[in-house]
Amino acid sequence: MKDVIDVMELQREKNRKIQPLDYRQMDFASGFTPARFIFECGMKLQAQPLTIATAAILMHRFFKEVDSSNYDHYLIAASTLYLAGKVKDDPLKIRDIINVAHNTLHRGSGPLEIGDEYWNMRDAIVQAELLIMRVLKFEVSIVHPHKYMLHYLRTLEGWIGKEKWSNSPIARTAAAFLQDYHHDPSILDYPPQHIAIACISLALQCYGITLPLIEENEDEMWYSVFVKDLQKDKHWEIMEKIMEVYNKEPETV
Repeated sequence: MKDVIDVMELQREKNRKIQPLDYRQMDFASGFTPARFIFECGMKLQAQPLTIATAAILMHRFFKEVDSSNYDHYLIAASTLYLAGKVKDDPLKIRDIINVAHNTLHRGSGPLEIGDEYWNMRDAIVQAELLIMRVLKFEVSIVHPHKYMLHYLRTLEGWIGKEKWSNSPIARTAAAFLQDYHHDPSILDYPPQHIAIACISLALQCYGITLPLIEENEDEMWYSVFVKDLQKDKHWEIMEKIMEVYNKEPETV
């Protein structure tokens, strides 16, 4: 038990030393860092979760269609936030986006004064928004896994039982997996229903929860109640993709 306590204390000590990312020093090749930038800026802007998720999906879709080395990743990330606010009816003021993006890139800096740098950045975001729309052929509506996850979780609560459900943060953990998976471009490769199931499966496995009336050797088939076209191998593939996201977490110590 002492060893466990020591390890936990070391982990807490490590967390205290974590510094904010310096995005200017990061490699965007993996696709992880631009999404991380979107999430950080989105939370600072107090954007709705679906707005931030939409921005991340739009960013992944854009870079899937173009040579990413030809574009400023920070600019595209800020522009997808601006566009996502319009798509999800969660308007984000362009001045706020400019200041938050600038401050996130240049830690400790104050708001930009109204001047050449501000107007250049404002024009760049507006032009980038139009470019993103054209590249995506104006198809910016997105079917998110969130609504499917909410439906599945409500059903599982009744299936598992309220007491057992309340003692295990399944919903919160599944939602965290889903949010983190938006950092990876492979989220574009799977139907939203399948992604929702995979996130819930990981949460159930984390807490060792088995569903009533499901035999141990059939624990992979509980989700057939919700989706009929998710094969076992594809289910595991998506879960592996989600777990791989955590291996891409940049070192910030």
